[in-house]
Amino acid sequence: MGKYFGTDGFRGEANMNLTADHAYQVGRFLGWYYTQLKKQAGSDEHAKVVIGKDTRLSSYMFEYCLIGGLVASGADAYMMHVTTTPSVAHITSVDDFDCGIMISASHNPYYDNGIKLFNGQGEKMDEETISYVEAYIDGELELFGQKWDEVPYATKEGIGSTVDYVSGRNRYMGYLISLGLYSFRDKKVALDCANGASWNVARSVFEALGAKVLVINAEPDGTNINMNAGSTHIEGLTKFVVENGCDCGFAFDGDADRCLAVDEKGEVITGDHILYIYGKYMKERGKLTNNTVVTTVMSNFGLYKAFDALGIDYAKTAVGDKYVYEYMTKNGCRIGGEQSGHIIFSKYATTGDGILTALKLMEVLCAKKCKMSELHKDLVIFPQVLENVRVTDKSEAQNDAKVQEAVNAVAEALGDTGRILVRESGTEPLVRVMVEAESHELCEKYVKQVVDVIKAQGYAV
Repeated sequence: MGKYFGTDGFRGEANMNLTADHAYQVGRFLGWYYTQLKKQAGSDEHAKVVIGKDTRLSSYMFEYCLIGGLVASGADAYMMHVTTTPSVAHITSVDDFDCGIMISASHNPYYDNGIKLFNGQGEKMDEETISYVEAYIDGELELFGQKWDEVPYATKEGIGSTVDYVSGRNRYMGYLISLGLYSFRDKKVALDCANGASWNVARSVFEALGAKVLVINAEPDGTNINMNAGSTHIEGLTKFVVENGCDCGFAFDGDADRCLAVDEKGEVITGDHILYIYGKYMKERGKLTNNTVVTTVMSNFGLYKAFDALGIDYAKTAVGDKYVYEYMTKNGCRIGGEQSGHIIFSKYATTGDGILTALKLMEVLCAKKCKMSELHKDLVIFPQVLENVRVTDKSEAQNDAKVQEAVNAVAEALGDTGRILVRESGTEPLVRVMVEAESHELCEKYVKQVVDVIKAQGYAV
């Protein structure tokens, strides 16, 4: 991770640690950089950059600043307006853009925002290019054999233009609809759009496939994105599904790159449930490439026990859908994701896509001709307790000999009936201690054992 960009873009509170000037600088660099690459390839065409945003109050400010920087540097900016993150990734790839930009802070509250960058293949931007962006922001850019205190402005016909590109969003919706293998005519489906980017997309896709659709939290006002809504506050959807007799419900986050679901009984279906349901479905049809589902280290122990019973192999990556996708592409895997609902179907998308994930669950539901609750009845999710310990030094605390001794003692006590995971936070001075076991009481007991040692060794603050 860089100085400004983490695993999911440049994120921070709007006009505090992510400012309008930052956005302008990002636009200035990207417009100039991709125009230079074209010139080096012998082309006089302007670089093409596509931009989408979610419904946050500050998204319009960042959009205008990014566009100002892009066109000032000679790139043409194509505006998809309010749309989902996966739609930007998809259109960047299929419409031959040099790069794509999504303005969103995903599941964060409205006062945060972020800038996510995609390469021309619709994948998350490579670390080298990100390092150039950061160097430019800090006035330390060295590129193409020289140091740049400032990159030149475009002039005359070299100045870029803006293009209304809402058609890109509409074609993305058409793409999702084209993936529907079954009619949803006899299904009553609830959608929680988190007052975010999916509010003007999800309903249209499900209705086009024949579902009777009930929608909540689809009235964005700039400040209510994710507010007691969406995948991070799914309790509202669970109640709504039961009260309205729905077959199932789907909850998206602010930019709709993740999805959690609810079955007809009001039980929550997490990302782990989704990996189990669709991984099993793929194996049954001989479609599970390498017989492997890609997870992160935070997936539940119960998921691995269920995969073992099915004879399905699994990989574990660091937390972050970026790392899941990297493993999938390197090893030719077709499905992977996170407990939080970032699910990647690599045949159809380069990033997590909440609406696509919902469609894929509906596909299994229709193919099996059963209730949603029956699809996950054999998956037993183990109780989990996670405690974050604020420490003076993450690395020293985690690698301390006595802390390691305590962790190993818990691992030995759990054996094959649970697991312990101790890891550093990627963004805060925290050590996260997580235990999964057969009972909540056991989880609490073993977490306390390790946390007490961390404190006794003087690392806690």
